[in-house]
Amino acid sequence: MKQFAIIISILLWCVSTGNAIPRPEYPRPQFERTEWVNLNGEWSYSFDFSGSGMERELCRSTGFAGKITVPFAPESDLSEVGYKDFINHFWYHCTISVPQNWEGKNILLNFGAVYYKAEIYIDGQFAARHFGGTSSFSVDITSLVKPGQSYHLVVYAESDVRGGQQPAGKQNLQYASYACNYTRTTGIWQTVWMEAVHPEGLKSVQVVPDIDQQQVVIRPRFYKEAGGKLEVSLSDNGKVVSKQTVSTSSLSTVVLPVKNMKTWSPENPFLYDVTYKVINRQGQMVDEVKAYVGMRKVHIEGTKIYLNNKPYYQWLVLDQGFYPDGVWTAPSDAALKKDIELSMTCGFNGARLHQKVFEERFHYWADKLGYITWGEASSWGMDVNDPVTARNFLTEWAEIVERDMNHPSILIWTPTNEQFWPDRIQYPRFMEDLYALTKMIDPTRPFHGASGGTHIATDIWTIHDYEQDPEKLKANLYNDGKLAGTPKWEIQLKPQNIGFNPLMYTDQYTFPEYNKDMPYLVDEFGGIKWNPAQQVESSQNTSWGYGEPPRSLDEFYARLEGQVDAVLSLSEYIWGYCYTQLTDVEQEQNGIYYYGRSPKFDMERIRAIFSKEPVAK
Repeated sequence: MKQFAIIISILLWCVSTGNAIPRPEYPRPQFERTEWVNLNGEWSYSFDFSGSGMERELCRSTGFAGKITVPFAPESDLSEVGYKDFINHFWYHCTISVPQNWEGKNILLNFGAVYYKAEIYIDGQFAARHFGGTSSFSVDITSLVKPGQSYHLVVYAESDVRGGQQPAGKQNLQYASYACNYTRTTGIWQTVWMEAVHPEGLKSVQVVPDIDQQQVVIRPRFYKEAGGKLEVSLSDNGKVVSKQTVSTSSLSTVVLPVKNMKTWSPENPFLYDVTYKVINRQGQMVDEVKAYVGMRKVHIEGTKIYLNNKPYYQWLVLDQGFYPDGVWTAPSDAALKKDIELSMTCGFNGARLHQKVFEERFHYWADKLGYITWGEASSWGMDVNDPVTARNFLTEWAEIVERDMNHPSILIWTPTNEQFWPDRIQYPRFMEDLYALTKMIDPTRPFHGASGGTHIATDIWTIHDYEQDPEKLKANLYNDGKLAGTPKWEIQLKPQNIGFNPLMYTDQYTFPEYNKDMPYLVDEFGGIKWNPAQQVESSQNTSWGYGEPPRSLDEFYARLEGQVDAVLSLSEYIWGYCYTQLTDVEQEQNGIYYYGRSPKFDMERIRAIFSKEPVAK
């Protein structure tokens, strides 16, 4: 019966979109080409529980017995597999056909994300290997294929989510979901597509809006430097307002003046359209890419975060990005947009995108709708004191920042969350490397190393506090003229890690405390559990939330408003908050909405609470 319901939901979705391909939209709206082929849909698959697939030469497969719907992970219902146990090794197969008119172009095979390690084979020949379960990657298969012919594409996905050396996020490290840990995601979980690109085409761009100088600076990269030209046009509602042509050199920089500039903000999320055209020596256009840019600036002065040179308070909500039928993968593009609209209905102006790297289409809708976000990674589950883990994470984080840095809606980079048990040598080194790496790639945004955890190298200071009593919460945050700093228990070692290791006992490093020299935010609080069917605690209660739940709706509203008022009353010291959370996720039932996205509460009353202004000082 459940399988029938899943099939019906997929068919209804296909009818509503007029397209039989799941997730048919172009997955990279900030760098869009017209010549592409969406490879989502039915693939075949095989489990490989013993990890013997390579010995059995599964990389040469011409098809497996099982059927799976890509881009949904095998743990999800929408994949039509729905296998919930651990998956360490998984094989995919599909047949790809290269269009005849792609002759003379580079053929790129693009993956939105594959968790965690991916190996790509074309007709049994190794094409590429990628580490990192949440970053996008591209494979040039030109040498392995010919236009007008078909090939067997095999993707091998490998994951050791309990090994401690790969970031897991909120994926459950036990068999079944519990507390604030949920269903796992393995293998392909974002769109797979092919793309034709001229050998001299545009590889990437870094876009830096400069509102102080009323200009936008663009740094292009090319697949090949061949003496051609790059033409860049900036348009306002179809009218070209700025244009420049430079050489296709790695040293070229485009500086476009923006007269009568329109800035991007949640109040007015204006986006300029951008067109990139690569013109070869013969004067022929060989590549065209469509994009957009938001003119906005984020910076820090003293203890406040500024947007477009004005102090900007952030009313954020924690968004886990899980879906009942797709797990990490939204069932549709419309679902991504809807989550932002649901949040804005509550009165929030943005979100912490928590313990997951959201797909690019989410950032596109945030840009379009005017919704600020903090870009985070799925750092839970990894041992940050381990050098191999640090190496894995730094590589993946660099790819994340490079992919998403042109989105104006992202204001803060937050690679990790709640690092409470650091050692005194490897952890500071890891955080300092993260800070330096992020600033090297993107110096335009504040860096926030460990949300609510032990802060080392950071531009903002945050604290998490799930005290349910509003008065006690206020006292926790600000007591005797002092803001809460790093709790002492956070810098102790996990008991199971204590052993004879002199590096762990050195006193040569002192963890920083808050000195009122940067913005301070409460970026997790609330988490009030509300499940009308299970509010009375009992042995049958399977729901989870923070603290003792309220016994009535009136008690819920009073507690919620009291907590928000407590934080807002300290706005002289606290410059923003993040409420936990937007939706229920599986057994964690402290969302404003149910897991299926229907509202739990009177939304006008909810909006009145979360729309409150900080107390003026």
